[in-house]
Amino acid sequence: MRTFPGVSRAVVVAAALVLPAVISGCATHRYYDPEYRDYHRWNRTEIVFYNRWEVDTRRPHVDFFQRNDDEKRAYWHWRHDHKS
Repeated sequence: MRTFPGVSRAVVVAAALVLPAVISGCATHRYYDPEYRDYHRWNRTEIVFYNRWEVDTRRPHVDFFQRNDDEKRAYWHWRHDHKS
């Protein structure tokens, strides 16, 4: 029974080392823009542009992935004109 606490510590240490990599890997998604036939990384930079688009076009804040296809298309048109 003495090895159980040692094993549980090893699991906690392993999880502490692996978890940040797993979380950061999930933080970026790729989105395919069918009209322009290109991919965009949905990351912090893209979220900043998206929030700016909402303000510029006076739209209420809604998660991008909850928007309908017409609004998504409007965003990508705007985005291609506002490259970083």
